[in-house]
Amino acid sequence: MKIIQERVQYYDENGKLISESLKDYTKKSLLKEYASLDEFLNVWKSSDRKETIIDELKEHGVFLDELKRETGKDLDEFDLICHVAFGKPPLTRHERAENVKKRNYFATYEAKAREVLSALLEKYADQGITAIENPEVLRVSPFIQFGTPYQIINDIFGGREKYLTAIKEVQQALYAG
Repeated sequence: MKIIQERVQYYDENGKLISESLKDYTKKSLLKEYASLDEFLNVWKSSDRKETIIDELKEHGVFLDELKRETGKDLDEFDLICHVAFGKPPLTRHERAENVKKRNYFATYEAKAREVLSALLEKYADQGITAIENPEVLRVSPFIQFGTPYQIINDIFGGREKYLTAIKEVQQALYAG
């Protein structure tokens, strides 16, 4: 398979060379994986690691990175998939993060935990969902101002399970609606 100026060329099962737009090819590939929007939403929302879904799609020939470049927008993989495969209007990562902040999802957390969650939303807006799924993100700025990853997870959130619950709540809040 080869991408040539936003077109994909590949050989079908009969050996015939097929050439189509990257968007059309991606839509077909996504619909092979997820027959409906509901099916995709169920898989996406139930997954603890969105990176796993993204990696599986890449293994099945879905060129999300190339499609992102073609759209020229700062879209999350979720919005890109929903838009291309199912015709849903996309939101940028920044719009998703702002929507979560406006709804004040994290009011139940202590002040320091809310600051960490807010910083995680900013990291998501800048780099995407996979950036916040890995606790290693707590080793870089701006999180180092809160302490070590151990201190953030244990002292601010009260342990690994509570931290992971907070991350899951961030993901649910990002993709709510």
